[in-house]
Amino acid sequence: MATLTVGQAEGLVARALVRCRTSEVNAAVVARALVAAEADGLKGHGLSRVSTYAAQARIGKVDGFATPSVERRRPGAAAIDAANGFAFPAIEAALALLPEMTRAAGVACAAIRRSHHCGAAGHPVERLAERGLVAMMFANTPAAIAPWGAAKPVFGTNPIAFACPLPDRSPVVVDLALSKMARGNILAAKQKGERIPEGWALDADGKPTTDPDAALAGTMLPLGDAKGTALVLMVELLAAGLTGAHFAADASSFLDDKGPPPGTGQLIVAFDPAAFGGSDGHVARLIASIEEQAGARLPGSRRIALRRKAASDGLQLSDALLKDIEAL
Repeated sequence: MATLTVGQAEGLVARALVRCRTSEVNAAVVARALVAAEADGLKGHGLSRVSTYAAQARIGKVDGFATPSVERRRPGAAAIDAANGFAFPAIEAALALLPEMTRAAGVACAAIRRSHHCGAAGHPVERLAERGLVAMMFANTPAAIAPWGAAKPVFGTNPIAFACPLPDRSPVVVDLALSKMARGNILAAKQKGERIPEGWALDADGKPTTDPDAALAGTMLPLGDAKGTALVLMVELLAAGLTGAHFAADASSFLDDKGPPPGTGQLIVAFDPAAFGGSDGHVARLIASIEEQAGARLPGSRRIALRRKAASDGLQLSDALLKDIEAL
């Protein structure tokens, strides 16, 4: 087991991506995002992704040299073309625009198309909340969930994220995939040679499985059963229908280097609380009513604790993972 500081881990990942046909600027942005997910304990969106990202960049399934283009179409609306590159540079472009746009219009959004895996969806909205904005993000992913009662996957696991600023403390952050478990956790289990719990996924024949390979070849079970498939449809329409990105069924896998670019989409929406009727005190009362109860905690609080620990104690990488990244 190796211990790396956050900065050392970012350098390790960035150098690996540069060796695999990615620009230094893009490699640095991607490395920060993956290491931030690892530090928050979101290993399915962290360093386990480096090898597949690198393989896709080497063959051009993701364009490591792409530069996102931005078009301001309305005072509160921007359309961003990720140009079949990594999602993170396009997300950075959105975050550079949204605070000013939102202050001016009260509500603003950035629609990203021709994109890729967006990692921990909670991170972009958290950064907007740190600027005093309420924010939401919707993303679609390659097909993994079938309509309720059917067997053919049509929807992705389609993460949603939400963040709200809190007075004198870190924002509250909600980040969840609309499958019962994020697909990245199944990928992480596969890489570790571990089984997955029953109830996460079905195999290609529609039978429950604890084999991560069978799960990745089959379908994910939606959060909330039939209600969950209604939510994944909603996100599919917002993240792909509205943005002009590929629908899940037309997107190639994030998990291998086969096929054309995935071309998925993300929609980020931000609200300026000053344009509406709420107040810090009003929000604080709700938060207090949660935290005053024994055993209750706010969403995202565990991630903050892990992030602080990683900043002080470093990140633990298995020897095998470190060797794999260094060999890219």
